[in-house]
Amino acid sequence: MNDITFSDSPDDREKIIQKMIADQAFRLELTTQSHYWFFHCYLKDYIQFPTADMHREMIALTQSDERLVVVLAFRGSGKSTVFTQSYPLWAILGKQQKKFIVILSQTQRQARQHLMNIKDILDHNELLRRDLGPFKETQDEWGGYSLVLSKYDARITACSAEQSIRGLRHLQYRPDLIIVDDIEDLESVKTRESREKTYSWLTGDIMPAAAHNAKIVIVGMNLNDDSAVMRFVKGIKAGEVKGITRSYPIVDENNVPLWAAKFPLSVIEEIRIRINNVIAWSREYLLKLLAEAERVILKEWIKYASRIPSLESDDYKRTYLVIDPAISQKDTADYTAMVMMSTFGNDETLKIYIYPNPVNERLTFHETIERAKLLSRSLGRGHHVRIIVEENGYQKALLQELKRTSGLSVDGISTSGTDKRTRLSAAGSLIQAGDVFFAEKGNETLIQQLLGFPSESHDDLADAFALGIMKAAEDDYHTPYITVFSFPPPRGGLADYD
Repeated sequence: MNDITFSDSPDDREKIIQKMIADQAFRLELTTQSHYWFFHCYLKDYIQFPTADMHREMIALTQSDERLVVVLAFRGSGKSTVFTQSYPLWAILGKQQKKFIVILSQTQRQARQHLMNIKDILDHNELLRRDLGPFKETQDEWGGYSLVLSKYDARITACSAEQSIRGLRHLQYRPDLIIVDDIEDLESVKTRESREKTYSWLTGDIMPAAAHNAKIVIVGMNLNDDSAVMRFVKGIKAGEVKGITRSYPIVDENNVPLWAAKFPLSVIEEIRIRINNVIAWSREYLLKLLAEAERVILKEWIKYASRIPSLESDDYKRTYLVIDPAISQKDTADYTAMVMMSTFGNDETLKIYIYPNPVNERLTFHETIERAKLLSRSLGRGHHVRIIVEENGYQKALLQELKRTSGLSVDGISTSGTDKRTRLSAAGSLIQAGDVFFAEKGNETLIQQLLGFPSESHDDLADAFALGIMKAAEDDYHTPYITVFSFPPPRGGLADYD
């Protein structure tokens, strides 16, 4: 059955679908044995995009023998559809033959909504009713809500967080499947007392109320490292709790979308821009907690300029094209980053303006050289442009080739002995001081990398930016900026520093 369930052959899938349509006996056998085919047969209207590998794995978790399953998944991933709509139905109607399912949510409204979603499927899915019905709804006297599937002697009950289910039974059955879906929010994880209360409720009330062979599925997000959900995750990973845990961020560590059919990189970028909150984006979609204390650059520091001053102005100083070249063009590799900036003022009034539309692409060695030449010509508009190239390892070859062929001013800058965080912190000092201005449009990705460091999958633009800021400051203050200061030198240069 696994070969049928997870066949990647379109021809095989099409043959199975056609046979299910034509042969009810085959359809019933297949869908009761396989949650995957149950979902794709009876809940096909919910499938608007091709099924991703993460959904196949989620479904496989419902069929596994693991008694405790903890799943973290990004907002919009479809986790609730799989675990709180399709799975409860299949667990009763399919081969697991569960008799008493309890769905727990944070509020009664949420719990009721989960049950109503299931009821809507039972009421309006004619194929399901014809194959596996009849079904009816009842309301419990204890204040919870239930659906009773009398043909199967089974019940699905929904209740809210911290509501006791101790002693709860359906006929002779104790809960044999408990699904915990988003029982925490940002408010409930704020204090240690509240987190402890939720964890104690799960471990001291919910789990003991389950039948000895019950399966417990916890679905949620990482809202706090000490939340109830994360305590289970950590316990499983440490081997202290028997179970299995899986995490599904919107992109993997190589920035590859986990559900590319619905969330390609272009759509992901639109969502990120719309949210416009790096902490929320990291938490809700990357499943990473980015505390204020961990951030190097804060949003309130960012300043914008409606225009960049004329290079003909008296206080114009220099223009830089900063290149952080990447070695590989593979999809998982870093990007070649090119950030352009000009400086104005003197030692006491230095201002740095960042040009829009930095380069953030996978380029070949030759393409990098040609793009650098093109940008230096268009950027300088007759003025001198200094090309700054990170010169560690492979980058030295690019530095040498640019010097040999371009006829431009090319300097190397070494990052040996400093990590990215240190470099960005040093550059961030000038941002915080209000001496760096970004073009109003065209720097969205660069700013996201600055605000999202260290959680972003790629930080090539941020690193090129930091190198450029450091070089500009070094030229202005005539000293290696990062090796002396963790904050900008005082206006007037080293003589004013005590």
